[in-house]
Amino acid sequence: MPGEVVAARAAGAAGDAGVVQVTLRHTGRLNAMSRAMWRQLRSVFESIQRNPDARCVLIEGADGAFCAGGDISEYPAFRFDAAALRDFHENDVWGGLQAMLQCDVPIVARIDGACMGAGVEIASCCDIRIAGTSARFGAPIARLGFPMAPREAQLVAGAVGDVTARQMLLEAATFSASDMLARGFLSRVTEPALLAADALGTACRVAALAPQAARMNKQTFRALKSPVTPYGKAQAAIENIVNGTPDPYAYADSAEHHEGIAAFLAKRPPVF
Repeated sequence: MPGEVVAARAAGAAGDAGVVQVTLRHTGRLNAMSRAMWRQLRSVFESIQRNPDARCVLIEGADGAFCAGGDISEYPAFRFDAAALRDFHENDVWGGLQAMLQCDVPIVARIDGACMGAGVEIASCCDIRIAGTSARFGAPIARLGFPMAPREAQLVAGAVGDVTARQMLLEAATFSASDMLARGFLSRVTEPALLAADALGTACRVAALAPQAARMNKQTFRALKSPVTPYGKAQAAIENIVNGTPDPYAYADSAEHHEGIAAFLAKRPPVF
């Protein structure tokens, strides 16, 4: 069956209101991303960005794998023409990844099994990454005779680190979950039997917190990583945020801000 990227309200734990579950599904291909799936990924995250009730995204793969890369069976149809190849990477792939990067809703990744190539790219767009002990990571596309597209390479290197990215792309090295935890890519690693509950529990905890604050934090993080703000110029980036539009302090009189402070002073849980 053709692959798909689907979104639904998460279910299975108390307090899951506001959690959107996004599933990568490509049966028999370890959820490898087809061109249609990249376009669906973009549509799904653009919809989440517009949804005021979305408080956290939980993204995962179906059937025991996260994503094994791209759907190589499609490649002969377009990869050997430069214009078609550019369109694929700059519009299909980057369109999906950019929609994730521009989403102000926090994203939790549940990573099990294969997380290769496109899977690493998708995981790199997430805020919190939780993996099972059996997960494997890499981007061994040198074996297929092509490099990683520039925007995608910048994204991956920024998330996994320059040393790890070079090993993945130049050596076709693959890494275990414990390796990627030690290298700072993963938030934590858990046993496969506990992974689904751990990831959903994390998403629920995020969703229970102040949603406006979460979105504003993500906007700040995004501004600090902007391509027009090179590393080493963090102070200039902060000045742009502080003095920019929208005003980063415009939340002062918001209901969420009032509720958070009032609840703390009253020694009760906040209701956001």
